[in-house]
Amino acid sequence: MEYIYSAMILHSAGKEITEAAVSGILKAAGVEADTSRVKALTASLEGVDIEEAMKVAVAAPAAAAAPAEEAGSKESQKEEEPEEEAVSEEDAAAGLGALFG
Repeated sequence: MEYIYSAMILHSAGKEITEAAVSGILKAAGVEADTSRVKALTASLEGVDIEEAMKVAVAAPAAAAAPAEEAGSKESQKEEEPEEEAVSEEDAAAGLGALFG
């Protein structure tokens, strides 16, 4: 997880997520960086919109909890419109898979 956290720190600081930057943060935290894991992380984050991935990661647990809350009320399930977020949740899972390698 420290590898992901280092990427998130760099992103929130507005810095480019590079192998050297990730390794530097890990070193500062007292973690011996595994070069192959750092390379895999930076490669998997190329082209990923981290802001969007973070929004989806926050929304996914809330979306998963909603059906459990409504399970007791069959009437509310009948009245619900089809979920439009089903596709975006799948996209989110794909994006998170890329984020976490």
